Amino acid sequence: MSISNLVGYLIGWGELVLKWHRKRDNHEEVDFPETGYKWTELGSLAQKFYKDYENDDFATLLRKLDSTKEEIVLLIKGKQNEELYGSPWYRKTTMGHMIHLNTAAPYKNARARVRKWKKERSLL
Repeated sequence: MSISNLVGYLIGWGELVLKWHRKRDNHEEVDFPETGYKWTELGSLAQKFYKDYENDDFATLLRKLDSTKEEIVLLIKGKQNEELYGSPWYRKTTMGHMIHLNTAAPYKNARARVRKWKKERSLL
């Protein structure tokens, strides 16, 4: 996985979280995790994210990542704690936990991957 793939992966998950919320806000059915994919097919979904962003240069990817992150922050700021963590939102999982699982957790994983990559190249 290249650094660009990793950024595309983070954008993909962020955009997916935003899509879930737009659909819910419009009272539309949400296909979790994504239309045509099951939770057991996350590797294939990751490949889709890589392909979705493969033609973007790195600067464009970083702008998209920043934009997606800002939209997620605004989404969270617009919710009360009770709405985020008070009741199940998807199956038994709260909205806040779903957002965390699909945004903050991948960011943490990405950070570890980048640090490892930099360490292997003596860039730390």
